[in-house]
Amino acid sequence: MNQILNTNLEKNTKNLKKKDWFRFQFSVSLSIISILIICGIFYWYHLSKEENFSDNLIASYEIYRLYNNPENTTNIEETNGLFGIIEIPKINLYYPVFSSFSEELLKTSPCKFFGSTLKSNGNICIAGHNYDNSLFFSKIGTLLPNDEISIFDNNGKKYLYTVYDIYEVKDTDLSPIFNYPKNEKILTLVTCNNFNSNRIIVRAKQRSS
Repeated sequence: MNQILNTNLEKNTKNLKKKDWFRFQFSVSLSIISILIICGIFYWYHLSKEENFSDNLIASYEIYRLYNNPENTTNIEETNGLFGIIEIPKINLYYPVFSSFSEELLKTSPCKFFGSTLKSNGNICIAGHNYDNSLFFSKIGTLLPNDEISIFDNNGKKYLYTVYDIYEVKDTDLSPIFNYPKNEKILTLVTCNNFNSNRIIVRAKQRSS
């Protein structure tokens, strides 16, 4: 009789331990899921905030151009801190481009980090974040040769570029900046490949006006 009671007691104890273990696992899993959801919400809120800031920047930029006569402005680029607007219709990309580069500016919109003017021969390099969605330069890796890229300067003039090369380099490789046809007007877009830490490079050539 005692043996039966002891056996039942052991079974009940094991069952209780199993239930406690399952409760513990469930609580831990629930906590982890909650943390991930909160982090996800915060992340997307942050991206949305930066995107809204970029949209407001475009609106302010357009108002600035509307109410300032470019002929009476010696250097609009230095005045408003913007290089111009980049537009790539194929991937629904339209952003202001800062005329200087910093990590903080890069969180808001693409930045020019090398090159002179759109009218000069040389290589204009523009960097943008890759958030693996539709924001900033996330989709430039899907571009193909002969796709079009437009850059609008601060006077509203449009410069049209045609993509001729898309490739990747190591993050330490500076050749996309310094190796280019010296007698051409080249545009180089740069973003990160978040899967292998490489840099995605899109090369385009300015069409003759």
